[in-house]
Amino acid sequence: MSDFLPPSIQSILPDLIQLVYLVATGIFIIGIKRLGSPATARSGNQLAALGMFIGVIITLFDQQIITYEYIIAGIIVGAAIGATAAKKVEMTAMPEMVAIFNGFGGGASAVVAWGEFTRFEASAIATQDLVTIGLSILIGSITFTGSFIAFGKLKGFISGNPITFPGHNIFNGLLTVGTLGLVGWLTYDPTSQLTFWLLFGIALLLGVLTVIPIGGADMPVVISLLNSYSGIAASMAGFVINNNLLIISGALVGAAGLILTNIMCKAMNRTLGNVLFGAFGGDGGSASGPAADTDKTVRETTPDDVALQCAYSDRVVIVPGYGLAVAQAQHVLKEVADKLEKRGVEVKYGIHPVAGRMPGHMNVLLAEADVPYDQLYDMEQINPEFKSTDVVLIIGANDVVNPVAKTEPGSPIYGMPIMNVDEAERTIVFKRSLSPGFAGIDNPLFYKESNQMFFGDAKETLQSLAKSIDDV
Repeated sequence: MSDFLPPSIQSILPDLIQLVYLVATGIFIIGIKRLGSPATARSGNQLAALGMFIGVIITLFDQQIITYEYIIAGIIVGAAIGATAAKKVEMTAMPEMVAIFNGFGGGASAVVAWGEFTRFEASAIATQDLVTIGLSILIGSITFTGSFIAFGKLKGFISGNPITFPGHNIFNGLLTVGTLGLVGWLTYDPTSQLTFWLLFGIALLLGVLTVIPIGGADMPVVISLLNSYSGIAASMAGFVINNNLLIISGALVGAAGLILTNIMCKAMNRTLGNVLFGAFGGDGGSASGPAADTDKTVRETTPDDVALQCAYSDRVVIVPGYGLAVAQAQHVLKEVADKLEKRGVEVKYGIHPVAGRMPGHMNVLLAEADVPYDQLYDMEQINPEFKSTDVVLIIGANDVVNPVAKTEPGSPIYGMPIMNVDEAERTIVFKRSLSPGFAGIDNPLFYKESNQMFFGDAKETLQSLAKSIDDV
């Protein structure tokens, strides 16, 4: 393509290409930075997409590609699938969609490395390139199969409970050492097709065996970690094809994913090793109505009673959980909040870092319902205010409000930072039943004198509450 340019332009073309790569990288970095706030996340996503679009265009120009039939076909098909998914996929299914994105990202990196490996004579590939090819195949393959196992657990056709066998962790450790050894052997003898395919196959198996023993309670951490893996795999693919933009953008995604993984682990008071190897946390119950096997006192409430308590309060804090997302009740919740604000009630939303099934899930869900950003408070901001709060409405949350995390050293969630809702004057829990959450342990908050249970589907109970507020 550059043959059609004037000689003066051709002489500086390599420098111009690298300059455009630098500009695209800068746009991508700014886009990621803006993802840190709900108020700027949408524009940040658009900027990051623009940066990558520029990178794709300049890469096509840089690589002297003269036939575009397959590329155009891929763009059309991919754009159609992406646009359809963006329109059709519900917010409750967004964690599953992110898992798929991670998997495809890792798989694409592995395929790029595979293609580069087969494009040249094996003996002609430099040693450093063989190392990055091997690592890209290893990390990309693990990300691909691991992400689709996470998708299956989130979707429900694979059990959210830990699936293990005796010596599982030891076996995984041996496989990991074995794959690293195969990377080394591939570097030493790149002509061995057996080594290449063993590396590919064992890496795919390792992805399955790494994620399948992890319980549903830890899926937010797993999603963040797999996102990091996909970035690292992309960065490795950038080294394989000598593309600076891919190296930098992959490294940024990898680092951001690791930072987010660390934040999630701290929010759950878990180490990453415990998440990966602890086989902790299952699906949680799903029955409707109060649990039948408890002799503890439960104080049920009604829409009219909740409406009276909220309407005559000075401050109400709403703590959403995954149950809100499952019921698609965010718009009704916003309606309830609007009615309370019209009566002079101060309404705030307290968001736990691991509320929902992925980081930021609740923020995005509430933003979809046009909840003002300045009403959203993270755990550190809202916890000091519970002591002066009249009513806390807990919508479909469980483990993140369980006081056992503060009071019982023997509990598996002891030390996990929680929302201190038990310090409020009154708590009202909207929940289908008394069943435990993902951690699989009972919540003593449900039986406190200052707590009331509002049983039922979150959307239906909030709709009845909205109607009752009108009648107060």
